Amino acid sequence: MNLLDALLLGIVEGITEFLPISSTGHLILSGRLLGLSQTEFLKSFDIAIQLGAILAVVILYWKKLLVDFRMLTKIATAFLPTAILGLGFYKIVKQFLLSSESVVLWSLFLGGVFIIVFEMLYKERKDAAEDVSDISYRQAFLIGIFQSVAMIPGVSRAAATIFGGLSLGLKRKTIVEFSFLLAVPTMLAATGLDLIKSAGAFSRGDFVFLGTGFLASFLVAILGIKFLIYFIKNNNFIPFGIYRIALALIFWFAP
Repeated sequence: MNLLDALLLGIVEGITEFLPISSTGHLILSGRLLGLSQTEFLKSFDIAIQLGAILAVVILYWKKLLVDFRMLTKIATAFLPTAILGLGFYKIVKQFLLSSESVVLWSLFLGGVFIIVFEMLYKERKDAAEDVSDISYRQAFLIGIFQSVAMIPGVSRAAATIFGGLSLGLKRKTIVEFSFLLAVPTMLAATGLDLIKSAGAFSRGDFVFLGTGFLASFLVAILGIKFLIYFIKNNNFIPFGIYRIALALIFWFAP
């Protein structure tokens, strides 16, 4: 890896983290295009630069995160299933799933099909929750269970939470914003756990790469968050489903 690789991967992370297209899947595929081997450091790098995207959420939603205590308890409730399952399956995900391009491509493809079918059948309920403060603790916990599916690379944490929330009767803007907020403890925990286990093996140069990826993902994620909020005002998620299918097919059949 060099500084340009770190910069490009940071940009990819910032663009894809909050869209229902899988940032982890895109980082794995981008690594392939850049000719990077799936080393332990690269796997840790892909996890750690998510901190940049987290900071973007904190900057844009700090009032909800730091002032609204009831919102914090709902976020904690939603985070609980991921915390338990994430600890239990950490080794499997890191050692096997994160190095499997096949898992990523199948997840992207099947996820794309699911998004298209879901949107074709979906009708918003009249009593759909208007604001993140209207989310119940039961809904928050179930959203957390949906999010846990995203431990499989290529599924997309954003997609799992968003479509889980829509199926539970939340408005698009409501679940999208809750997905942003839920990303903070989820990615902090994932990054913290990985750094505790792996940071001792990093060289000084590795931390330069991490800092570059972090800064790039932070700046680009701010734009990505604002884009998604604007996009969902007048659009559904079918374009993202089509994109996921097309990307999987390209990597399957490209030489």
